[in-house]
This record gives sequence, structure tokens and C-alpha cells, in this order.
Amino acid sequence: MADQAPLIEIRSLVKHFGSVIALSGVSLSVHRGEVMCLLGDNGAGKSTLIKTLAGVHKPTSGDFLVEGRPVFFNSPRDALDAGIATVYQDLAMIPLMSVTRNFFMGREPVKGVWPFRHVDFDHCDAVTREEMHKIGIDVRDPHQAVGTLSGGERQCVAIARAVYFGAKVLILDEPTSALGVAQTSMVLKYIHQVRQKGLGVIFITHNVRHAYAVGDRFTVLNRGKTLGTYAKPEIAIDELQTLMAGGKELQAVSEELGGTV
Repeated sequence: MADQAPLIEIRSLVKHFGSVIALSGVSLSVHRGEVMCLLGDNGAGKSTLIKTLAGVHKPTSGDFLVEGRPVFFNSPRDALDAGIATVYQDLAMIPLMSVTRNFFMGREPVKGVWPFRHVDFDHCDAVTREEMHKIGIDVRDPHQAVGTLSGGERQCVAIARAVYFGAKVLILDEPTSALGVAQTSMVLKYIHQVRQKGLGVIFITHNVRHAYAVGDRFTVLNRGKTLGTYAKPEIAIDELQTLMAGGKELQAVSEELGGTV
């Protein structure tokens, strides 16, 4: 990785909303074939950073580079065109629509000539079934409503959709939130598959155990600032948990209360 520019790199990124400082000098990078875990408690600035990387917000200052080139996104479409795909917690799916329609939403292939052009649903169904099969999900009927899938399966559909349409970097917003153990395992295994394909992954979570299971490096945010970035061999899971949960502040409270925290 040392001889290649990171897929994404931000340096001293600042974002203000009026007098409110949401991000105050955040720096991180993600390389090909790497899972960068972004950790932080509520209010740490994770959501603002996600939306800035995804083109929803424009940074107030700082450098944002994609494959070594400075970029300025005016919209989420600009980020998608640069190969940055974001899978939000709500997945941007319509539960009553079919798996196929959700997979190709907004990017439906058409065939025929005007005025007889129409969506090539046979192709869409075949691709959906094949892409789901690659990740171990047997979609017998791609016309079934996506709402009939489990939470983990819907997460995998959203990730597979982004990969199929050419994402170089996947930003995953709390993908294991509210999932059971089996569904969480499914999603983490698929994140590992995506990494092996050479994509970069930014995995946003407040669950240190989920991050540690699949992550290569960890960046911890606190109140809009970067507390540090650590490779997996450099930090134990307990140290990472303590750093994310408050670090010295938590230790001081623990000592004050006789070690009960």
C-alpha cells in the first residue's frame, strides 16, 4: 500500500454549521483492500464526516483527495461518479418493491429503440440472482419484496448493489446496528469479501467488537476531532474500547468511584 495513493484521504477537515463546529481537523485515509473502521460515541461527528465524504455537505476547510487528486463534490452524484458509494442505515430501499427493482433503482438497463424502449427485466433478474448467489444469498424469486428479506440480507443487497455499479470505496453507516448475531456475522463476512476484491471500506460503528473482527485500521473520533489512528497490531480491543468510551476521562471517573466503571 505504501507505493500507492490512498483511495480516499482527508487532511485537517473542518466543517462548521454557523457557529457550531461539527468537525475540527479530522484526518484519515483508506487504501485498496483495507477496512478502515471509524469509531466514536454519539455526537462524535461520524454522521457529519460520512455526509461530507458522500458529497452531501461541503467542508469548510481542509483537503479531500481521491486517489491522490484533490476533489470538490457539489452533490452525492459527484461522489458516486468518483467511485464513493455510501450505504446508510436506512439502506435507501423500498420494502414493498422487489429485490430486483431495489437493486437497479435509478440505473435500470433498457433495450429496444425509441419509442419502444423498455426496461430489460430479464437481464435485471439474472444479474440480481447471480450477485446474491455470489454472497451466499439464494434469491429464488427476484420479484419478491425486499422487505421479506432479513435485516442482514437487506444490508448485503445494498452493499452488493454498490459493488456491482463500480464503487471503489464503500462507506458503511452502522451496517450491523440492530442485527442479531447470525445476521451480523453475514454482514461482516461480506465486508471481508469486499475487501478481498480490492475495494476500500470505511466501516462506521460504535460497536468495537464488530469493528475489531473485520478492521485493519481504526480511527477514533471524539467531539469532531481525531483522537488517533491505529493499525490492528498496535492496539488491543480493550484499549480501543476505553479510548472510544472516554479514555482518560473514563479512567478518572473509574478511579474516583473505586474502579466500578
